[in-house]
Amino acid sequence: MTLRAIDYVSLAIYFAFVLGIGWLAKRKITTSEDFLTSRHSVPVWITSLAFIAANLGAQEMIGMCASGAKYGIMTAHFYWLGAVPAMVFVGVFMMPFYYGSRARSVPEYLKLRFDEKTRGLNAITFAVMTIFSSGISMYALGRLFQLVLGWSFTSSVLLSAAIVLIYTLLGGLTSAIYNEVVQFFLIVLGFAPLSLLAVQKAGGWSGISGRLQPVMTHSWRYAAHSTQNPMGVEVFGLVAGLGFVLSFGYWCTNFLVVQRAMAADSMHGARQTPLFAAFPKIFMPFVVILPGIAAVALMQMSSGYQLPIKAGGTGYDYDQVLTTLMAQFYPSGMLGIGLTALMASFMSGMAGNVTAFNTVFTYDIYQGYIRKQAPDSHYLWIGRVTKVVGVVLSIGTAYLATTFNNMMDFLQLIFAFVNAPLFATFLLGMFWKRTTGHAAFTGLLVGTTAAAVTHGLTVAEGKGGWIANTHGFISTMAQNYWIAIISWTACMVITIAISLMTKPKPVSELHNLVFGVTDIPREESAPWYKRPGPLAIIVLGVLVIVNIIYW
Repeated sequence: MTLRAIDYVSLAIYFAFVLGIGWLAKRKITTSEDFLTSRHSVPVWITSLAFIAANLGAQEMIGMCASGAKYGIMTAHFYWLGAVPAMVFVGVFMMPFYYGSRARSVPEYLKLRFDEKTRGLNAITFAVMTIFSSGISMYALGRLFQLVLGWSFTSSVLLSAAIVLIYTLLGGLTSAIYNEVVQFFLIVLGFAPLSLLAVQKAGGWSGISGRLQPVMTHSWRYAAHSTQNPMGVEVFGLVAGLGFVLSFGYWCTNFLVVQRAMAADSMHGARQTPLFAAFPKIFMPFVVILPGIAAVALMQMSSGYQLPIKAGGTGYDYDQVLTTLMAQFYPSGMLGIGLTALMASFMSGMAGNVTAFNTVFTYDIYQGYIRKQAPDSHYLWIGRVTKVVGVVLSIGTAYLATTFNNMMDFLQLIFAFVNAPLFATFLLGMFWKRTTGHAAFTGLLVGTTAAAVTHGLTVAEGKGGWIANTHGFISTMAQNYWIAIISWTACMVITIAISLMTKPKPVSELHNLVFGVTDIPREESAPWYKRPGPLAIIVLGVLVIVNIIYW
């Protein structure tokens, strides 16, 4: 890419703006709760946009565009099947438990519902997951700097780490949330024109459909058998693996996104947050996935665009599709806005992961096990130090991402290990009073172990099989779905079995923690567009229509 002065101006204005927000927020931080939880004080429209933006990191933007080129319109299921239904579920059913319990984090909820050891296990696995996720974002921005500035990957990663460190040290969670709102609008402004330009150059949707195999332009029609689609997954694997286990496991139990809803200023706001966020989520595939599909069509029509090749000529480097499209279609000025949007997506994803890691480590690991009775100023200091440590650890995981040709494959594998069994634990814990702490802890261990064993016994695109090669998958994504299904099932079965053999907590200790003994506010007096029920129905209705159109 060739950047001109106007492009650098766009980047400079953005950095000045977000650092300014961080500096303003910093003046209001006096306690660890101000820094780590925002004290449940953020308006619902802010938390709703932050709820989406926290999931719009660099790995999302670059990874979804990459998956669009690799798997076609079936990638949209990460939104239509793998996000929106779970967002509706968390708003209607799960936020009353989270918000009503007044827990500061997801692991702390597990402590209240089960016991200390279950909280500790989840806190450790979640901390590891956020480090990997932030490392993937760091990898993405490192590749961006490598492409734009011509720097080495190591230099690029170190620069990206420095940017994140400065940004996240300033204003804590409140700064991150307000910046995520700015970043959401910037992301849409920066990438929507690219989608329009690429699709127009490829002859519109009809031109794309005419140049690509039908399997690339239909979301459901070729999902009956795994051999019929590039994702290599059948309906059951898609619905159960992505639509149920991975989707609900991520949106319902991942503190990264739940933290945004918990920052709302009321129970009503906390429930509305994921529901309001679900509307733009339905249409995000047209911004982030469609350019990747158009890129394949452009290559077929000899337009001068070619999918980038991975170093060594080992196949397509799908992670470079978004940036090479920008280099191809964006003129000076617009190129700067597009790069700023990429920066924004990176900052959004990294800030989300670092703030979530920070809260869980400080409250659930450090305060829970290392130093329980310290002054609040000490925990505020630990929170700041933890940010530095988290960024340093993320640098190491950034290098692991280089072994995958699509970072979304790597990210979904991490979720299959951590979120899939955790979702089984939450389902039983929130809706079955009989579930016990011993059962939850053992189930999580067994579920995570089952994920590791499944990965070790199966192979996809050269990944896995480190125990033995007993089964091969067409794609890494299909392997991820089945790892998630098996780990969720193992956790569910073991948790039920041990619960039936151990003594549960008395119902008196489960208030606001389990369905049936939780105070859910009555909302008959609220307008229909603010009540969870009508909002959920409208969201699901729009979702069905979109799926029919792109069947």
